[in-house]
Order: sequence, then structure tokens, then C-alpha cells
Amino acid sequence: MLTGMQIAVIGGDARQLEVVRKLTELDAKLLLVGFEQLDHAFTGAVKEKIEDLNFGEIDSVILPVRGTDGDGKVETIFSNEDVILTEEIIKRTPPHCTFYTGISNAYLDRILQAANRKQVSLFERDDVAIYNSIPTVEGTIMMAIQHTDFTIHGSSVAVLGLGRVGMSVARAFQALGAKVMVGARKSEDLARITEMALKPFYLSNLAEEIKIADIVINTIPFPILTANVLANMPVHTLIIDLASKPGGTDFRFAEKRGIKALLAPSLPGIVAPKTAGQILANALGQLIQEDLKERKGKK
Repeated sequence: MLTGMQIAVIGGDARQLEVVRKLTELDAKLLLVGFEQLDHAFTGAVKEKIEDLNFGEIDSVILPVRGTDGDGKVETIFSNEDVILTEEIIKRTPPHCTFYTGISNAYLDRILQAANRKQVSLFERDDVAIYNSIPTVEGTIMMAIQHTDFTIHGSSVAVLGLGRVGMSVARAFQALGAKVMVGARKSEDLARITEMALKPFYLSNLAEEIKIADIVINTIPFPILTANVLANMPVHTLIIDLASKPGGTDFRFAEKRGIKALLAPSLPGIVAPKTAGQILANALGQLIQEDLKERKGKK
């Protein structure tokens, strides 16, 4: 239980509602910033403006999946007001205060390090990333069906990267009858791809391998589908880029060639916000309880 804990939930989308529900069930006191347009009320949760919040009493801060933008602005689906997280605000929190987010960025890393506050990026955890790959796969299949005029069954699908999402995506498209090839850099990943009865290839050969692809699904968060690669790709190919913004695709050149390329970094929150929110809520409930137990043990 989280009795006596004061937790600030700052911004976010529908996924945060599951987080709020879970933490109130654990008896935490929640302060919601950027939720003034939310009609639903939660027992044990109070709406606040960021300028009115007493950060000196906050034990944990939960940010949206994307954390902040490069200027500290927090995404607030349930508010029209700008919410900006600054180093000065963070320094007002107690030294034990932990900040939770899905992914981080240079701005967030810098101000948290400057304030010497602990940061936890949930999507760096294997359990969260693997659970989250389930709605990601379903959303990817949905997009593939919506944006093509051919069946997945029998089509040639290239998956770039064999991480936690890439492996789930490759397995799902194979089960739907696609001819799946997977690109990776490490020899051990190529061995795993072979073991999965998929066609492996080195990413260094991507420009050649991509010539037969009907659908390309990228999970690699740096430029991989460059102009040189796209120049070899059939114009009917659909690109679904699942990597975090700005993705790994040269979208300008893809458009110039007439190739449909879609950036979809937050599919779980779009196609299954309740399930995606429950995944985050369960992880946060466990982590915050562990943090509380550790702090009590030090007293």
C-alpha cells in the first residue's frame, strides 16, 4: 500500500487515467496537474495547477509517456493550459522524490541531473516494453490493413530491428501468413531470426533486401531508411515507423518518391489506451511501493 504517499501526476493522455485509478486503490494521495477538463473524479485525487502545487511535499512525480518536449512542455490532453517543467520546480521537491516517465530526452535528463533527482524511464524495463509490444503489434496490423490494397498473407514484410517490439511484430506477421525477413546487425540476432524460421539479413545489406518488400516496419530509433535505401524501394511499399520521434525514416524523400510512410511511435495509447495504461499502472504501483519500502528501510 501507498498510504501517506503524495504523488503528482503531471499531464498525459487516457493511459494516465488507469495510473490514477491504480494508485488511488493503493491509498496514495494524488495531485493531478493538467486535468482540469477531466469530468471523471477519483477518490483520493485532487486537481491542481502547477503554480499552486506544494512540490516540497511530493514523494513521486509521474510524467506522460513522452516526458516533456525539448523545452520542458508537458503533454496535457485534458487541459488547454501550458504546463512547463523546469529545473527550479524540480529543485523544490524533496531529495528522495523520484520522477517517472516512459522515455526521456536531453532536456529532462539535464534538469533532473542538475537537481540530483532520481529518474525512472519505464520503457527501458524489459517487462514494460514486452507487455507494451502487444498493443503495438495490434496497432501495426491495423495500420497495415488500413493503408494497403493487398492482404498481409502472402506479402513480403521487412522488419528492421530484433528488439522487444521487433521480435513481437515479426512473429505476429509471420502468423498471419506474411513472408517475413528481419534485418539486424548482430550475428546472435541473425541466429535468433533463423531459429524463428524467418529470413535474416544484415542491415548493411538493407538497400538490396528492401527491393522486394511490400511492407517495411522499422523499430530502430535512428536514421535507417535513408534516401539511398528508399531509392531502391518499390513505390507501392508501405512504411510503418514504430521508432520514437523523429523515427528512422527520411519522410521527406519518401513523400517525394510517392512512398507512403507513417510515423506511429505511440500506438498503444491510440489503439488500446486502457490496456496500455494498465501496463504502466501495474509497473508504477510496484516500483513506487519498492521505493517506499527502501526509504523506510533506511530510516
